[in-house]
Amino acid sequence: MTPPPSRRIAALALLVAATGWAPARADEPARRLATVETEPAVPRVDPRPERLSPAERARLYDEAARDAEPLERQARQLRRLATLLKPSVVHIDASKLLRRPRSGRTTENEAGCGVIVRLAGRDVVLTNRHVIDKADLDAIKIRLDDGRELLPRRAWSDAGTDIAVLEIEADNLALARLAEKDPVQIGDLVLAIGSPFGLAQSVTLGIVSAKGRRDLQLGSEAVRFQDFIQTDAAVNPGNSGGPLVNLRGEVVGLTTAIASNSGGNEGIAFAIPIDMVKFVVSQLVEHGTVPRAYLGVALDRDFTAAEADRLGMVRPVGARVEGVTANAPAAEVGIRPDDVILEFDGRAIEDDDHLMSVVGMTLVDQTVKVVLLRDRQRVELRVPVARRTDFE
Repeated sequence: MTPPPSRRIAALALLVAATGWAPARADEPARRLATVETEPAVPRVDPRPERLSPAERARLYDEAARDAEPLERQARQLRRLATLLKPSVVHIDASKLLRRPRSGRTTENEAGCGVIVRLAGRDVVLTNRHVIDKADLDAIKIRLDDGRELLPRRAWSDAGTDIAVLEIEADNLALARLAEKDPVQIGDLVLAIGSPFGLAQSVTLGIVSAKGRRDLQLGSEAVRFQDFIQTDAAVNPGNSGGPLVNLRGEVVGLTTAIASNSGGNEGIAFAIPIDMVKFVVSQLVEHGTVPRAYLGVALDRDFTAAEADRLGMVRPVGARVEGVTANAPAAEVGIRPDDVILEFDGRAIEDDDHLMSVVGMTLVDQTVKVVLLRDRQRVELRVPVARRTDFE
């Protein structure tokens, strides 16, 4: 039943009293309804609060600046070396005739790089033989860092070491310096400069990972005389012939090959050591070829610990002689099977490949000292080495 109007008005009056609401007067704005009281809000928590105060951050910045100084000195040296060496490094493009045309093509292009030096009064570019092999002189383009393009006047190469020399003629050439004999040690920092994938004047940094790497299978043609420096500096296709440089800016090797399953850099690259480069280049420029010494021994390719024990040795070191070539220098001085050659011309011999490389890098027509182990005794001999071409 609907309450009478008087009761409805009384009910409304109670509601007004309970809420505190009253009609606004014409001369003042309406007042908001009073809010219902609630419990105080609980403060939010940052699960990862700032652990450093402004003062602590300022202190750490100061310490970082102080401790960065020796690293910055090293970085300045690397920048200095890059500025110094990049003008000495050239990009090489060689166009070669294909013996058998492929897919309608009669030529193929080989890209690599080289480094400019002065030897025997000539300005030459040192590079790898495989970069220019089978290319005519007018098909070899040498691009300098300043954009100039040159053609070589002459070219020499040596298949036994994969070294090539290009004689050039131009003004204002930036000449690199070659390091002294055997200048690097394992762990030394080195820079590799070259044109990986055609990206000229690229500079990478690494260390000398190992020395004396031999018996590597490099391409379709065997490199007979090997004594490679191994580095983890990034080297890729196109780096061939570029310099490996020490922290003094001296060239310590020519980058030649990589060990890779993918065809790109995997942290194992090889460079020809500078002492081998200088020997081969000087012979090429002076003689047009490399006259090599010859000893005349057949060596044990698998000199085992058992064989060393039979000969009274603690371990298999040096090169064990299996046979001697008649009328060769070794036969003339009485070297015989089961002799173990320990030293040749003052260099300690590690294994058969090492002896082959050392003999191959020895000047001909001279007498050298050979130390060998015979019947558990060290024996010294003086051996007049011959020319390899007289026997092979």
